[in-house]
Amino acid sequence: MTTTQDPLAVALFGEIFMADQLARNRLSRVLPKGMELSHFSVLNHLARLHEPKTPAQLARTFSLTRGAMTNTLNKLEWAGHINVSPDWDDARRKQVVISPSGRRACDAALDAITPMISDIVNDIGADKVRAALPVLRELRARLGEQS
Repeated sequence: MTTTQDPLAVALFGEIFMADQLARNRLSRVLPKGMELSHFSVLNHLARLHEPKTPAQLARTFSLTRGAMTNTLNKLEWAGHINVSPDWDDARRKQVVISPSGRRACDAALDAITPMISDIVNDIGADKVRAALPVLRELRARLGEQS
């Protein structure tokens, strides 16, 4: 059986994968000492929410195993950045919320990364970035449908 490669699709995903790797490396270098990119991602997500999430919901959001999310949540809880409490409606579940310390840590991380990402957007040009966002959002949505 032979497969036909789509050069446009291969080029698109190649660029996305490389940009992802380079972005992760640069972000990891500027995050506050001791904060990992996975910690920032979870804190940033929780900071935007107005309701608790379960570890299982967070694992699904980030396409991680429950074990991997539990590991990240344990580290964040140990650091005092999240509060994990029982779900009083269902004692088998836990609820996760960001703590005041977690909000400060998230803000510090955003303060650290914003100059770097703003410089990149400025170098590329705001109009080009704005034009790329709808395509990237649609790509994310379609990939999310298939998970």
